[in-house]
Amino acid sequence: MRALIQVVRKSAVSVDGQVIGSINRGFTVFLGYGHTDTPATCEKLLNKMLKLRIFPDATGKTNCSLQDIGGELLMISQFTLYADCKKGNRPSFIHSAPPEPAKKLYAHSIDFVRAAGFTVATGEFGADMTVDIENDGPFTIWLDSDSL
Repeated sequence: MRALIQVVRKSAVSVDGQVIGSINRGFTVFLGYGHTDTPATCEKLLNKMLKLRIFPDATGKTNCSLQDIGGELLMISQFTLYADCKKGNRPSFIHSAPPEPAKKLYAHSIDFVRAAGFTVATGEFGADMTVDIENDGPFTIWLDSDSL
């Protein structure tokens, strides 16, 4: 599993010109799933993400977690996080999970984060989406379950 986490002041996702999810301060998270990912893989990565201390405290030091600041999440599936660009100029996506298992893992990820008490907005799995992000920092983190 891979997650690209962006600290945002606000963020929204639209499908066909209609906003389907929006948040205020927190994370916009793009999630990609690989062939070997399981619900346990997701939970390990998501636990790490939720505990990251990447928000500033009163002194400006990155000491606060998403929970500490009462942050929200916008979670969007994005198989392109598994793009393999080693050969040629057209990326290959053979390492990304097929749609049905990925859709189940995406739903599990959303349920897991909500069960942890966070406000979660979502994209629409498989849809052509427009994402508006107001980055804060900018501060972007890459997590890969293979590295945890």
